Amino acid sequence: MAIREGCGKVEWLASHGVDKAKRVMLRKVSHMRYQHPDLKQITTFMRDFGLNVVKKTPTQRWFGGYGPDQYVYYCQEGPMAFLGGTFEVESYHELERILQLPCVQVLDGGIQEMADAPGGGHLLSISDPEGFPVNFVYGQAAKTTEVMLPGKIIYNDESAKPRKRKFQRFNEGPASVYKLGHFGLCVNGFQAQLEFYTQNFNIVPSDILYVALETTTPGEVDRKEVAMFAHIDRGQDLVDHHTLFLTTLAPGVKPHVHHCSFEIHDFDTQALGHQWLAEKGYQSVWGVGRHILGSQIFDYWWDTSGFMVEHYADGDLVNEDTPLAFGPAGHEGLAVWGPEVPGAFLE
Repeated sequence: MAIREGCGKVEWLASHGVDKAKRVMLRKVSHMRYQHPDLKQITTFMRDFGLNVVKKTPTQRWFGGYGPDQYVYYCQEGPMAFLGGTFEVESYHELERILQLPCVQVLDGGIQEMADAPGGGHLLSISDPEGFPVNFVYGQAAKTTEVMLPGKIIYNDESAKPRKRKFQRFNEGPASVYKLGHFGLCVNGFQAQLEFYTQNFNIVPSDILYVALETTTPGEVDRKEVAMFAHIDRGQDLVDHHTLFLTTLAPGVKPHVHHCSFEIHDFDTQALGHQWLAEKGYQSVWGVGRHILGSQIFDYWWDTSGFMVEHYADGDLVNEDTPLAFGPAGHEGLAVWGPEVPGAFLE
């Protein structure tokens, strides 16, 4: 089945033979899981980044934001390792259905009770076709503390002046995190990864990027898909433009996590947090700038172990009625404004 530019999600799913009834149903992305050699260092960084410790043991840390989730980042002590992104599923039955998926490699013995984690629940970890851990959680108790949202900035533009006899004043400090937004993986087997996530789970592309390939027919070119921005399909419900990002590596390069990204309140929060991290001597990767796909205002940093983390504000929302878009891959399409993209970001 030929796919046209800006096709619908239903059309794309049908063209790839996806049976929506057979997909494991995800609700949202829950939290990230990592392993760090120095818990003291990463704890200091995460606090400066805008997270707070909600629970700790001698060898583990759980970090939360001011949003509704019990925690959005988990780490344990050990050699530097990516332990996977984590999705919340609709029911315990969905965890059991994952065990029945074809060619699934189950990690850590199957479904585990998270007795020590804030909110409890059950966790299942598997390996995707590229060898990345991917986690699924169900049964976590709701956060009991009230979610206190920051006040919205009132802007005076050239015509409307709603802010009268009031002044813009800000406090320097970390850019407080609201929730986890997405994570990205750099892969060698792009098509296998795309099929794994979209065939088995309610994950669908928002944007697919391609490179042009010459054909044997003069004047004709073919396309090879090399990257995908994908969201969790919740039907008519609006969701973040992407929860998962996949991009193709050069042959021979080892697959690795690219970054994970956390939503913050607004641009002023972001600029203040960027300034705070710079003054603390942390290493910026890229930003502040504005992405094109997803529209987020971004800033990327290296944490103290060498993993990349991102703040973002003002991201796009999509649903099943938002057309799937196709576009050419290239670093010039990554931002509409901001510093020139560094080589380290593209690796």
